[in-house]
Amino acid sequence: MAITENAKAYHEKMFPGYVSGFLKTDPEFIERFDNFAFDEVVGHDDLDDRTRFMAILATMLGCQGIDEFRAMLPAALNFGVTPVEAKEIVYQSVAYLGIGRVFPFLKAVNEVLEARGVALPLDGQATTTTENRRESGTQAQVDIFGDGMRDFWKSGPEESCHINHWLADNCFGDYYTRTGLNYKQREMITFCFLSAQGGCEPQLISHAAANMKLGNDKQFLIKVVSQCLPFIGYPRSLNALNCVNAAVKQFEK
Repeated sequence: MAITENAKAYHEKMFPGYVSGFLKTDPEFIERFDNFAFDEVVGHDDLDDRTRFMAILATMLGCQGIDEFRAMLPAALNFGVTPVEAKEIVYQSVAYLGIGRVFPFLKAVNEVLEARGVALPLDGQATTTTENRRESGTQAQVDIFGDGMRDFWKSGPEESCHINHWLADNCFGDYYTRTGLNYKQREMITFCFLSAQGGCEPQLISHAAANMKLGNDKQFLIKVVSQCLPFIGYPRSLNALNCVNAAVKQFEK
């Protein structure tokens, strides 16, 4: 089997002039993988390349694929993902993955951007202050999930209600209110964080429903899952599809 012309052309768009060392060390594997990931998969649907690579970057964060993230970030930038968008994907992931898992990715994105001559820090994207982040975060929750979230920040048992407060002021007030990505993009990457890390199906269903509310419909989410499958494998991809189907029922209520 040889690498198809479509796979070669797509690989060249991702990495102009680059020849993978795996062609020498693992020729049979790389032929099958490239033909699948960069021909069969990318040719399956009409998801645009920029959205595809935003999803892939978020997926790499979710599954802790630091080496592949570092490799795919230049390709993402070549396909139109901006430095600001790449940074925002990494920043927002902290709320869902924690700094313990995101720290190496933050270093990697800085190294890749600096190697490409991008001056750091980038222009600020924050729109909230210490004083208004909770209120703005709550409004973001309402905009995305509905009016039932308006008082969520003060709900829950006394011993743990501070977590819901932090969801409003930190997760949403600190991150979702930033410019650089819109709500639809932020919910799409959150879907990818959750589907790739696994083990958080209730949240994945909830955010799949939120995606649908914002216009990222079932068909769109299936495209995202499909395009990320080569990077996280079948079990988590099939699990994500089950969560999408569960979210359809929740969304239609």
